[in-house]
Amino acid sequence: MSATVHPNDALFDAEKPFPVIPSCEHFAGSEKLILKAMQMQKDIGQVFDITCDCEDGAAAGSEQAHAEMVARIIGSDDNEFNMMGVRIHDPSHPHWKKDLDILIPGCGQKLAYITLPKCTEGAQIQEMVSYIQGLTKYHSIDREIPVHVLIETHGALRDVWQIAATPWVQVLDFGMMDFVSGHYGAIPASCMRSPGQFDHALLKRAKTEMVAAALANGVVPAHNVTLDLKNTQQTTDDAGRARNEFGFMRMWSIYPTQITAIVDAMKPNYEEVEDAEAILLAAQANSWGPIQHKGELHDRATYRYFWELLQRAHVSGIAISNEAETAFF
Repeated sequence: MSATVHPNDALFDAEKPFPVIPSCEHFAGSEKLILKAMQMQKDIGQVFDITCDCEDGAAAGSEQAHAEMVARIIGSDDNEFNMMGVRIHDPSHPHWKKDLDILIPGCGQKLAYITLPKCTEGAQIQEMVSYIQGLTKYHSIDREIPVHVLIETHGALRDVWQIAATPWVQVLDFGMMDFVSGHYGAIPASCMRSPGQFDHALLKRAKTEMVAAALANGVVPAHNVTLDLKNTQQTTDDAGRARNEFGFMRMWSIYPTQITAIVDAMKPNYEEVEDAEAILLAAQANSWGPIQHKGELHDRATYRYFWELLQRAHVSGIAISNEAETAFF
């Protein structure tokens, strides 16, 4: 094997690589907030995605106009990084198909993902994904549009393994507020915040089950928002607990200052990034055979870990050495 073989070719012959996407997803509902978020992507770097909200962002009766506005912005040249997705209406809403009828022909070539909310069973997600696939084929869009699914009902949690295995699904999002509300007061409102959201037994069970299903199916698990908009330390603490204790690899932002707090809390440790660079460069030079690094043996099993870590570091804005940048990115 040539020493210049890229890790994507050397390490993933039998299964798909794990999605490498930003650890922060920023929600924006109005045109003003969407444009502001786009400017932030240019100012602070491409370390977060933007989700344009056609569900809660659209006033009743204005669903079509809102979806057309979102399609226009995402499809425009101003969207230069193609890091904008959209949340559509839920499967019980009469406009969910119309959302897709507008969005896919309008911006399907640039749409980063489609988020599907409030499903109550896996069959609904399969129906919605099939509709998306049919529209992409009809409009000659030759790409797979990633699908993100909100797990925020009892039925979605029951079917979470089926949902995670659905084609085109890239992310499972935990919907804290709707999930707590669906427990008829058995979970107190205080558990929409920390520490209860991490410590309450029913929420701990729901989050760990969703993360396990996601990771077992090569899907990214994403954590819910921090409700305290102005306290960036709370956002940092929540993101750290979500990442380090529960295995979440992405988190929602609903306020601009939350973006950098989430990115900083979820990005890889810099010492591990340095190890990843050295190990992968040595492995590539050895045609991806076993090597030693700091007195430890490394082979393909650890190479996969460090390659995924290095990719996450790259999308988090961590500085990568020139040698690693040239070799891998």
